[in-house]
Amino acid sequence: MNKTTKILLSLFIGLILSAGMFSAGLLAGIYLPSLSNRASANATTPKDQHALFVPFWEAWDIVHNQYVDQPLDDVALMRGAIRGMMDAIGDKQTYYMDPVVYEEATTQLEGEYEGIGAYVDTSGDYLTIVSPIEGSPAEAAGLKPGDQIVAIDGVDMTGVSPEQARQKVLGPAGSTVTLSIARKGQEEPLEFVLTRAKIVVPSVTSKTLENHIAYIDINQFGDKTTSELMAAIDQTLSQNPKGVIIDLRNDGGGYLQTAIEAASQFIEKGIVLYEQYGDGTRVPHYALGEGRMTNLPIVVLVNEGSASASEVLAGALQDYGRAKLVGVISYGKGSVQQWMPLSDDNGAARVTVAKWLTPHERTIDGIGLTPDYVVEFTEADAANNRDPQLDKAIEVLLGLIGK
Repeated sequence: MNKTTKILLSLFIGLILSAGMFSAGLLAGIYLPSLSNRASANATTPKDQHALFVPFWEAWDIVHNQYVDQPLDDVALMRGAIRGMMDAIGDKQTYYMDPVVYEEATTQLEGEYEGIGAYVDTSGDYLTIVSPIEGSPAEAAGLKPGDQIVAIDGVDMTGVSPEQARQKVLGPAGSTVTLSIARKGQEEPLEFVLTRAKIVVPSVTSKTLENHIAYIDINQFGDKTTSELMAAIDQTLSQNPKGVIIDLRNDGGGYLQTAIEAASQFIEKGIVLYEQYGDGTRVPHYALGEGRMTNLPIVVLVNEGSASASEVLAGALQDYGRAKLVGVISYGKGSVQQWMPLSDDNGAARVTVAKWLTPHERTIDGIGLTPDYVVEFTEADAANNRDPQLDKAIEVLLGLIGK
């Protein structure tokens, strides 16, 4: 499917230090309007639209005639105007995606990146490592969770937005970048020279735990997730599991269709979710049938990083009584976004077009899913290689298996 036809429930929870963003969303399979249709729609706009934009053009003329440093970059001004218009809507999920952001956001869900290979946090004062990707240059160099990138190629990042810093770390495979790292317990910054590489990140991994428990970890709902999930199911079923743990922690989402396909493996029939539009129209999406794990007991792991597509899967399994949820309240992203490419490769307008509800018509936007068993995961747990949430999931699943 062409990327211009993909409808996503996207959420930028974290980012990948590579040529791709960590995004979230759900592929709905709804096609975007053609340019001719959009042009027709524009022809019906009010005649007073021209008068409305008189102040805009006055401001445009002012900066072109009065600003001290000329000439100005008209393309940058145009994109800035679009960005400001989108921001003025006041919906954090509706915004302008410039060409770089748009390309990164779409390629990230393909599961292949060029960069240093680390999940990062852009919410603080500095770009901060959340975790290196296994087998990546970041892992090989010894970057650790909590490392703050305070300088890039000798340039101080103090006062620079973490997103801008992330952009500076991006680069093609084979090129190098020097990072100055502030690490807890170290008085002086540490310096690392990393050679960027092509990073391939599977969206689904699986293994068999003790007591014949299958463990399936889904970290996003991207282009390859369905095929990877099917392969994981084949592998786990060959081990004759008695129950399944689905780990959706820190899964920010992906495509709607992928979420439906995933849910269909665990739900025999019924509605997976509803999409609800501004005019009140409600569209149900049904399980596809032929699921291969519709009878095994299931426990789902969720946390504050479980959003969008992962909440669709977890919410459907919870509503139908197919699974118990373990962890902490999920992110709470119950809206649907559509990415609409703009002319001449000027990025895309990302617009919230609908809300979604669980099969039992629960809205989770800004609320999240409440686990059946609330279990925290602390910094001390991470530092000491403990996973109390997984331990609880195993305990709960063994109880379900024993019934």
